Amino acid sequence: MKMKDKLTIIKVGGKIVEEPESLGNLLRDFASIDGFKLLVHGGGRSATRLASELGVETRMIDGRRITDDAMLRIVTMVYGGLVNKTVVAQLQSMGLDAIGLTGADLNIIRSHKRPVKDIDYGWVGDVDEVNSKMLEGLLKIGAVPVIAPLTHDKSGHLLNTNADTMAGETARAMASLFDVTLVYCFEKPGVLMDENNDDSVIPFIDRAAFAGLVGSGVVNGGMIPKIENALQAVDAGVKEVIITRADSLGNLNAGTHVR
Repeated sequence: MKMKDKLTIIKVGGKIVEEPESLGNLLRDFASIDGFKLLVHGGGRSATRLASELGVETRMIDGRRITDDAMLRIVTMVYGGLVNKTVVAQLQSMGLDAIGLTGADLNIIRSHKRPVKDIDYGWVGDVDEVNSKMLEGLLKIGAVPVIAPLTHDKSGHLLNTNADTMAGETARAMASLFDVTLVYCFEKPGVLMDENNDDSVIPFIDRAAFAGLVGSGVVNGGMIPKIENALQAVDAGVKEVIITRADSLGNLNAGTHVR
């Protein structure tokens, strides 16, 4: 059986992509990763800042952005424009043939508008399908996809879509074609046994360990869906998911490894 080529998918967001120094450091580490690679980015702080400058109210519920018509225009400008093309231009300066994409470009990620239940999130999308063959084709011609957190419904509507989810769904879709490692970069060095001690990184988590950590309250809040998504990716064939700090991207032995 032919061995699969290696693919590393990096998801990064928050202050990292919005501060020139941290972004430059991250992209240099990303550029040095061997094999095929793909970057999924956020940019919510920049969207909130631009919305304020334009007099558009930002409404959040449990950390999720309500995306009405005005906010959709802003996130499209920021995610698909300013942040995405800044990342692409910097990667070009580092010798990578980066290509900036939303889910609508080449129909790479299709979603449906989230149904209204207790809350109407507006133009927010839940992923239905990732076009793995199209992404494979881009990778095989030497392109480095840089994906903004926007998808489409194939009926002409753009949809604001969670970048963590997009990275996880992309990793799952690509696992049949590549040996995939998914890396979530955030502000902590990994999942911590003690949230006040950055030296208390939990090196490995599987389903059994996860259940125990949730039961004891060590893992709580927003970290629960992040690890659950990671475990689902592993169940779907992703080799491993690494949760680590952006400045550890040059050493993927660091952080928490979900297997």
